[in-house]
Amino acid sequence: MKKPLVKLLPWLLFVLVAVALFYSLRPAPPQVVVSDVYQGPLAATVSDEGRTHLRNTYSVSAPITGYLRRVSLEPGDPITQGDTVFEVEPAPTPALDQRSREQAEQTLNATEARLQAAIALQQNSESEAQLASSELQRIKRLYDAGLASTADLERAQTALFRAQSNLRSATAAVAVAQADVTNAKLVLEIAEGTRSSDQTRILEVPAPISGTVLQRFRCCEGIVTAGETILELGDLSELEVQVDLLSSAAVKVRPGMTARINQWGGQEVKSGIVRRVSPAGFTRVSALGIEEQRVSVFIELDAPAPELGNDFRVNAEIVIEQAEDALAVPITALFRQDEQWYVFVYQEGELERRAVNVGFQSGIYRQIINGLNANEQVVNHPSGELEEGMQVQL
Repeated sequence: MKKPLVKLLPWLLFVLVAVALFYSLRPAPPQVVVSDVYQGPLAATVSDEGRTHLRNTYSVSAPITGYLRRVSLEPGDPITQGDTVFEVEPAPTPALDQRSREQAEQTLNATEARLQAAIALQQNSESEAQLASSELQRIKRLYDAGLASTADLERAQTALFRAQSNLRSATAAVAVAQADVTNAKLVLEIAEGTRSSDQTRILEVPAPISGTVLQRFRCCEGIVTAGETILELGDLSELEVQVDLLSSAAVKVRPGMTARINQWGGQEVKSGIVRRVSPAGFTRVSALGIEEQRVSVFIELDAPAPELGNDFRVNAEIVIEQAEDALAVPITALFRQDEQWYVFVYQEGELERRAVNVGFQSGIYRQIINGLNANEQVVNHPSGELEEGMQVQL
């Protein structure tokens, strides 16, 4: 009995070695990375950098040419409609040099002399008018007594009219001379360029709205011209966001779509609604030197943002399409064959190739309309060597 067993032992060893070589030389199953099928809210968005923007700003300008008093308001100060934001007074006359001063003094002396001459002429005219009046009264008495003719009476009346006319002319000449003297004195009084002390001549410019001072273009005293902008005002409660999207993305945006504002410096994500999509685009050169067609989109915030000001940088994310309970897989798990999307489903070490219908994309995920269940796993980054029914290891 021992002799047949001894003869079979080499054959048994040969079979064991062959089996060991077969399993050792057989290629190992390929390794794969799987991802769970996502189930939950999903949204397709477009995002880009934007900036805060005030729909209405108000430039407050000097209404007249004059002398601006110091503007005490600073950017960020609150203002109420009707409050005085700055004051403008008449511009001072430039100072006179020595020669001009002497000329002004001589002009004053000449005007004072003309005034004295006009006063003397007025006094003479008054005396002549009084004499003509007395003469007329005397001729009237003689005429009533029959001792003077009608011609004598008419001559007396004409003399009185002429004397009264000369008196009025002399009075007007005195007024003109007094005005010349006053003008000459004013030139000398402001010869050093002094400002007017008449408070009634100061123009107070009121705020057109209640809001905040955004910019101050002039702060110090000095001459301003009519129309020169002094302050810019705005109401920060009307703040909105302007984001310039690529035209290929902007065509998907419609007024009324929801938006999220983030990366503005705080942890909170602010919400808003698209108010307007500009109907005209513009060309912008990117940092890489590429010309891009951009379209401005304006987003109205749902609530005031006191932390933000005008022209602050933010990131805007506009929701194009969303689903509350969607199935999705990473876009790297999908592959396309014959106009059909497929995935490899991992089931207990084997692969199943399954056709799926896809929807919108959200970041790295793509919505799956049908073909998968929520509790399944799909192969991520499937290679070309994977096949239906193949054994794999994770």
